[in-house]
Amino acid sequence: MPWKNSENRYSTVTVTLHWLMLVLLAVVYACIELRGIFPKGSGGRTLIKEAHFMLGLTVFLLVWLRLFARSMGKAPGIFPASPAWQTVLARLMHWALYLFMIAMPLLGWLITSAEGHQVMFYGFDLPLLVDQDKDFAKQLEGWHVLGGTIGYWLIGLHALAGLYHHYVVRDNTLLRMMPKRG
Repeated sequence: MPWKNSENRYSTVTVTLHWLMLVLLAVVYACIELRGIFPKGSGGRTLIKEAHFMLGLTVFLLVWLRLFARSMGKAPGIFPASPAWQTVLARLMHWALYLFMIAMPLLGWLITSAEGHQVMFYGFDLPLLVDQDKDFAKQLEGWHVLGGTIGYWLIGLHALAGLYHHYVVRDNTLLRMMPKRG
């Protein structure tokens, strides 16, 4: 898999990670939204919460790989070029998304630790990050819920911007991140 971006396309690694992480984030959100269909304390609810934790931490690991891939060269050009204000907003949006994909899994891990529970990650017990403190866990949970709401908006605005550029502006913004055909 090539790591370097071309003049008009992101690298195969970057494109693959982008779409894989979208799917993972959708499943992470689905897990937490659907947990209510299972009664508290049931095996199904525990399983869905563990999937939420594990997939969230998978996003946490993959975001570092994305940042590494991003550092491998400059982004492909947008043609026709966007106004400077749009370029600034796009950069801010991307960094906000990266911050979201780093902060949310860490908050989740901190919450679980503060509740006194072990986090399983593909069969491995991760260390507790803090001592048990139910009040601290509750406070962190509020931040995590707020971050989840902000994440919905960030992801939605990011998708809308891509569609706007593709269908209204008719530039190559979206095409740079699409998988290759054939």
